[in-house]
Amino acid sequence: MKTKLCVAVVLMLLVLSAAAKAQTPADTQAIKQTALDYIEGWYEGNAERMERALHPELAKRIVRSSPEGRSRLDQMSAMSLVQGTRRGGGKDTPKEKQQKDVTILDVFENAASVKVVASDWIDYLHVAKYNGRWVIVNVLWELKPPPK
Repeated sequence: MKTKLCVAVVLMLLVLSAAAKAQTPADTQAIKQTALDYIEGWYEGNAERMERALHPELAKRIVRSSPEGRSRLDQMSAMSLVQGTRRGGGKDTPKEKQQKDVTILDVFENAASVKVVASDWIDYLHVAKYNGRWVIVNVLWELKPPPK
């Protein structure tokens, strides 16, 4: 009897634990919308959409290499992304080249990893639920190689 009770309690805890960590359809949609506000905001030159997608303390980083093979870490802030978007952002990118493929890689509680494939680069976003809203807190990105 004691063993059956222990098994039942463990099973109940596992079910409750899984439910607490489950991603809701609303979260999935909000995470995707955040990524779309970011990339579509860039293409539209829409600073409000870009700003809505970003945490104010965002860091967007890329590792670049010199011709000698030395690496450096370049960084953009939320403010620089919003200002660049306001100046026109990616508005010069023709509509047919405006790639904006969003893939949610993982979600756990208030954290998500999202991949955005854009026209000339790939972004890996860290997205967090902050004050009830999903916002981008980190971006690691890489330029696509030029077409041959």
